[in-house]
Amino acid sequence: MLEKQFTEVIQFIKQARFNAIKSVNTELIDLTGKLGNILVKRLKLLNGVNRL
Repeated sequence: MLEKQFTEVIQFIKQARFNAIKSVNTELIDLTGKLGNILVKRLKLLNGVNRL
């Protein structure tokens, strides 16, 4: 019976947990893209320097 009284609270907690996971995943995807761009730029620069 006690669990039934807190169903709404439990649902809020579950939704907040899900939203937090989505936010973290979004940030990790963004970070991966930024790191990839930096690496590509640096590799292109190094390859250009090595050709001289």
